[in-house]
Amino acid sequence: MPEEIIRDLSVDGVRYGYRVLPHARPGTPPATEPALVLGGALQGMYGWPQMDDHLGPATDVVTADLPGMGGADPLPAGPSADLLCRAVLRIADDLGAPRINVFGFSYGTAIAFGFARRHPERVARLALGGVPIHIDAAQAARWERARRLLANGDREGFAALAADALMCLDPRRPVHRRELARRYVRRSFLHALANSPHAADSLYRALADRPDFSGGLSGVPALVFAGEHDTVTSPERQRAFAATIEGSRFLTMGESDHWVVLERADDVAALVARFFTGGEVGAPPDAAVPAAALPRQAAAPAERV
Repeated sequence: MPEEIIRDLSVDGVRYGYRVLPHARPGTPPATEPALVLGGALQGMYGWPQMDDHLGPATDVVTADLPGMGGADPLPAGPSADLLCRAVLRIADDLGAPRINVFGFSYGTAIAFGFARRHPERVARLALGGVPIHIDAAQAARWERARRLLANGDREGFAALAADALMCLDPRRPVHRRELARRYVRRSFLHALANSPHAADSLYRALADRPDFSGGLSGVPALVFAGEHDTVTSPERQRAFAATIEGSRFLTMGESDHWVVLERADDVAALVARFFTGGEVGAPPDAAVPAAALPRQAAAPAERV
């Protein structure tokens, strides 16, 4: 396995960093452009070993502690979308890559999609999973209760409520490794709150800053996928969002919810790797249902893997 490289950058005086794992076949050219992985509000550069395993043989794997995440500086007051997109652009420039593949999950989809809309010429392919397009009133109320618990110093209570808010706990709906994922998410929240001085602020921003997923996108090959039991934003809403991206594909991942990247980690990593390297990502072409071909409000079934 090649040695990883850590690079420090700044934007508007805010320090952050990124990590590169060079592709694992020295002496042969990469099969595709570098792949940048952007995760949830508390997922930093060291949370993606499955991507290293599946993408590493094909290309450079890039992960980041963007401003407000991990060991980076906190975000300044005010809207953060523009600053985060410029931070991603700095990474692409620092890599010397004319174009990069970008994978965004959950909170990271807003950054990835925003970057692709601002700089489509710099994005080779775009993969988005668990896109939080719509948060209903019940979800918002649950997150407000979690925020109050955290404000009152109850980290354990916050971690339990926040983890449950992101998962499908209905026993009638099968979710692979549900309890394992649930325990992992709780521990991850507690670890971040104990070790990052601005973790709470990052969480508040993720809840309060409603990202803009409107406006569509063209000129960038795109894949959108969702866990079939995602209770944060339904697969139907995510499929409707995918239909605004010209020529995109949409897939549902069976027996998973919003935390599909934990519950079906290897399947997700393999799917993204196939997409970034030009492989087949779902059903055979004659059975595929391109998202852009669906009516915007249609209820037609999506592909399922």
